[in-house]
Amino acid sequence: MSTSKLFDPYKLGAVTLTNRTVMAPLTRNRALPGNVPNPLAIEYYSQRASAGLLVTEGTPVSQQGQGYQDVPGIYTKEQIAGWKKVTEAVHAKGGHIYMQIWHVGRISHISLQPNGGAPVAPSAIPAKTKTYVNNTFTDVSEPRALELGEIPGIIDSFARGAANAVEAGFDGVEIHGANGYLLDQFARDSTNKRTDAYGGSLENRAKLMLEVSKAVAREIGADKTGIRISPVTPANDAVADSEAQKLFDYIVDGLSAEKLVYLHVVEGATGGPRDIAPFDYASLRKRFSGTYIANNGFDLALANKVLEANAADLIAFGKPFISNPDLVERLKSGAPLNDADKATFYGGGAKGYTDYPVLGAKQAAE
Repeated sequence: MSTSKLFDPYKLGAVTLTNRTVMAPLTRNRALPGNVPNPLAIEYYSQRASAGLLVTEGTPVSQQGQGYQDVPGIYTKEQIAGWKKVTEAVHAKGGHIYMQIWHVGRISHISLQPNGGAPVAPSAIPAKTKTYVNNTFTDVSEPRALELGEIPGIIDSFARGAANAVEAGFDGVEIHGANGYLLDQFARDSTNKRTDAYGGSLENRAKLMLEVSKAVAREIGADKTGIRISPVTPANDAVADSEAQKLFDYIVDGLSAEKLVYLHVVEGATGGPRDIAPFDYASLRKRFSGTYIANNGFDLALANKVLEANAADLIAFGKPFISNPDLVERLKSGAPLNDADKATFYGGGAKGYTDYPVLGAKQAAE
């Protein structure tokens, strides 16, 4: 059995995690009509409750914030009720769970938007990427630039989404500020060509991410508010900012001033090379006063190395948690991991979602 720091308890805000593993957000596209969580999600998340912290799939704070079909939201009573069953099941198993609250911005399709309207963005620049609608991947729709007067509503939707998440029983929320979605779009000079108070200087471009973070922290408490960023990822046609280090150093200074409970950083290209572009993540670690969660391409060896070097407090694993509900036990015991069925990642039912075997069940079947 491993004696890695990865399996040590860790205090995060008001809760004590049983270990330092985090299940990263993973979009699975299985919500019911009305974007209500599928009852299968109760089993899916509770199966993985041995993770120190579960972070849900990205959850839109409004219909406008939705970019993919069949993703559960957090803006209706029915959605709140559906999520409450999930949190109760996770807590019954001794787990802790945060909701990732999300607005996709330009990474959407008119078929998902209110009244078939254009997706919104800082500037009317189409993304060269695809989204998942009508059970297939298709080009995203051309966005329109948000009016200045609409921005307070965006901030409010995040705060309301956070309040709804707490009502649904979540231990906290993670603001999605990564992977080329709305807050990231505002921050980068490649996607933000505005000339008002939310464009131009890096301070102006960082403004929306910081204002959303402040509003959410005021709504539910900074000790329940985390955020995810991805300084250099090219995901969703997110061309790196011309001064990425300077921009994200500034953002993290602002996040730290708000005393957010954690900073979740995608180091490198999301789901790809960690060294895609030069970036000093240690700078973010030093600047942030709360918990630092490192994400992207981790196995046990790399997790051990990073924790021993004190380069992170918690380690997030993504795809390994899809096919290994008992990932923590497998890492601890050195057991082999289940292979993932990529054909079932997006959409469908129980297959490839809740039917992966755990160690005991697999041994009993042999």
